[in-house]
Amino acid sequence: MSAAGGRVAVPGKPALAAIGSRVVAALPRDARVWQILFLGSLLSVGVLVRDFALQPAQMALTFVAGIGMQIACTRMLSLRHVGVLSAVVTCFGLSILLRADSLWVHPLVAAAAIASKFCLRVRGKHVYNPANLGVVLALCLLPGAWISAGQWGNDLVLAGWFLVLGGIVTQRARRYDVSLAFIAAWALLLAGRALWLGHPLSVPVHQLSGGALLLFSFFMISDPMTTPDRRGPRIAFAVLVAVLAFVWQFVLFRPNALVIALFAATPLVPLLDRWLPGERFAWQPGPREAVRG
Repeated sequence: MSAAGGRVAVPGKPALAAIGSRVVAALPRDARVWQILFLGSLLSVGVLVRDFALQPAQMALTFVAGIGMQIACTRMLSLRHVGVLSAVVTCFGLSILLRADSLWVHPLVAAAAIASKFCLRVRGKHVYNPANLGVVLALCLLPGAWISAGQWGNDLVLAGWFLVLGGIVTQRARRYDVSLAFIAAWALLLAGRALWLGHPLSVPVHQLSGGALLLFSFFMISDPMTTPDRRGPRIAFAVLVAVLAFVWQFVLFRPNALVIALFAATPLVPLLDRWLPGERFAWQPGPREAVRG
């Protein structure tokens, strides 16, 4: 419609499609950017609203140590096209998950977690999710370190936020199948336990709405660099982690089941990649990363 006739021109369908394509193309393609945006907002909400037992100095030292270790390792090994986005994601994860009584635990764990990416490798792929490894090392070896699993509560609004933004991240990283398989397996195990014990199904529904579970599902087990390259083995891996976590929590009655189960199952990933190879995932480097080398 012409504006000369007193009416505003309305773009046709081809024009709208072109506008939509430009908007989509302008969005960050690297899933780590979405992870940083979400985890950063999550940490802000936790500190300001959820009253996390986390000191500003602990957060600052975590990022200094983690990013510093990433830069040091890439320069010592003369690696190109490697930036600091992954280190930032790990530092956010450790700040959100880990609690400690002292200032030195967080930076020590961050440095060790980042160093593990360059030291613990099989066929060019690092074995452990750095945040998962860091948390387990802190729990097992460092005094005064713990995970506050109940810090997120069971807020349905927060759970919806996890699902929407977590879905965006896993879709961009092409690992939504891992998250969905794990949640489905975990839900079936919880529902079976409730039926066995005669509990109402509202009990497993309540357990599934926990923020800690959704954070684990969308931002730890779904790490594309430490999950199997092929879809079938990825789904089997997710189900195995769910079974191990269920046994650890409800049979052995031990805490921190999710991170312990993932840590225990992760060494199987190189074997699955060898027996059932698939397409190796690679992050989409941004222009600054390419320049830094």
